Amino acid sequence: MIRHDEVCVLIPTYNEAETIADVIERFRGVGFEQILVIDGGSEDGTRDIAEDAGARVHIQTGDGKGQAVREAIDYISKSYVLLVDGDSTYRPEESDRLLAPLFTGEAEHVLGNRFADMEDGAMTRLNQFGNSVINSVFRLVHGRNMVDILSGYRAFTRESFRQLSLSAEGFGIETEMSVECVRNNVSTKVVPITYESRPEDSETNLRPIRDGGNIILTLYRLAKKNNPLFYFGSVGGLSILTSAVVAIFVLYRYLAVGISHEVFALASGVFLLFGVQLVMFGVLSDLILTSNREQSQRIEYLLEELETLENQSTPQSTEPSQPGTKPPEGNDDNTVENPTAPTQERSDGTE
Repeated sequence: MIRHDEVCVLIPTYNEAETIADVIERFRGVGFEQILVIDGGSEDGTRDIAEDAGARVHIQTGDGKGQAVREAIDYISKSYVLLVDGDSTYRPEESDRLLAPLFTGEAEHVLGNRFADMEDGAMTRLNQFGNSVINSVFRLVHGRNMVDILSGYRAFTRESFRQLSLSAEGFGIETEMSVECVRNNVSTKVVPITYESRPEDSETNLRPIRDGGNIILTLYRLAKKNNPLFYFGSVGGLSILTSAVVAIFVLYRYLAVGISHEVFALASGVFLLFGVQLVMFGVLSDLILTSNREQSQRIEYLLEELETLENQSTPQSTEPSQPGTKPPEGNDDNTVENPTAPTQERSDGTE
């Protein structure tokens, strides 16, 4: 059973005066009392409107959505967190879809899939294409299909969030959370949600080209810790390909024209050596990472087994005394006769 009193709704905001009151009121309307707004220095009265609507408001000390989410967790004492944007594009009525897997123990981190039911005009074609590219790159690099890693509507346990090593400042926080869930084996689940259009008077803070490029770079940067073979191998492969192109050019010029290009030939060899070294380094790094993951899994298994054995071997706090058992020395004055002990049978067989 989902208990809304164990959940804190977290809303990062920046200049969301047109929509924040509606978002808070709708979440309160479905039973949420703990609503935290972490504001990034809005200049349109967002904080005052949020407080008047009944939310608890904190001003973040840094900049960007990523920093806001990391800082806000320190203000939350509830076991479950429901993260949602303040632009009124997500339905509070669908919050239980995200929370149910947490309360049943099915998952520790739940994402809402916006593409399952997206209203017409809710996302531009450029943004849809960018999301498709980013999700494909994530699936290729990190080996898991989360369908919509940029979703701003997600739920997670506070404990699982503490396992994630996060440093993204801006909109890359969703990407980084998804990557860290894969790296730390945090159980995840994707559920369908409805994605609505922003109100006409509300302006988005997203810059598709700039933020999309930063997200792609974030995916590649995080591959260093999660998929080093791709991280080093992709650059190594590009270097080997460059070497091959230069070598073909040098060979063609020598055979067709009779002109030798010693400098280009040397450059081709350098690119080849550099590329092979990177690929080898990526392979070795991947082997080390795989070994560390296996060791971590063994340690977790042993800890679980040890905890189980400790629970089984823990003596019960009270045990009924057995008839004829001699009490410990020094406790004669405090001995209590066991009232449940059976009475001895008489010699004639009657009680």
